[in-house]
Amino acid sequence: MAGIFNFLASPSRFRRLSERLYPYTIFLMVLFLILGLWYGIYSSPPDYQQGETVRIMYVHVPAAWMAMMIYFSMTLMSIFSLVWRHPLADLLAKESAPIGAMFTLIALVTGSIWGKPTWGTWWVWDARLTSVLILFFIYLGHVALIKLFDDEEKGSKAAAILTIIGAINLPIIKFSVDWWNTLHQPASVMRLDGPSIHIDMMIPLIFMAFAFLFYYLSFLFINTQAELYKRRVKKIYLQNLMRKEK
Repeated sequence: MAGIFNFLASPSRFRRLSERLYPYTIFLMVLFLILGLWYGIYSSPPDYQQGETVRIMYVHVPAAWMAMMIYFSMTLMSIFSLVWRHPLADLLAKESAPIGAMFTLIALVTGSIWGKPTWGTWWVWDARLTSVLILFFIYLGHVALIKLFDDEEKGSKAAAILTIIGAINLPIIKFSVDWWNTLHQPASVMRLDGPSIHIDMMIPLIFMAFAFLFYYLSFLFINTQAELYKRRVKKIYLQNLMRKEK
């Protein structure tokens, strides 16, 4: 991991690499999204208890996975930023936060829609739902902290500290259904003894997970490129302004 970050230490090198990769990630996102929706709607069977409502799983579960994965990646970026002063770490974390917040919101909304016919209520304050809601607020806090400070470096440092502290919420989300008695069903895919879900449901779930992953990478690349170009234009503008003042 450190070797990859060191290789991409140059913003211009990362920008060139992301420009090359971006078309491929977009293509893979569309491909896996089509496959996931096709298998999820037409090939996977309805659940013997939940019926057709189980298909919400193909959006809800991958969105929840991405919410946690993006936050974990932001935690690593924050460590690289605070410890090694990596020039791109803050930027990648900054551009990841809104995407992670979006996936967390999708997980919360689809979970409520799924919970109504399954539990008979839109929301319960159980450990899994509450901890995911806290994750959403931490994402929003990260975005707000960066914009709160006039000095972007101070804002990024404060956001990085918040991210690292908030990482304690990730194992709580993961193991909440095992530690406490909750309405939320236990893990059926990421289990030590192997998945308990049927293969016909696993296939569209994996396809949608890859679709969401490549969505994240695509928009991370394009947003980072835009920010790097913005900083470059700002630097040129300030240099020209200083020349005029001289």
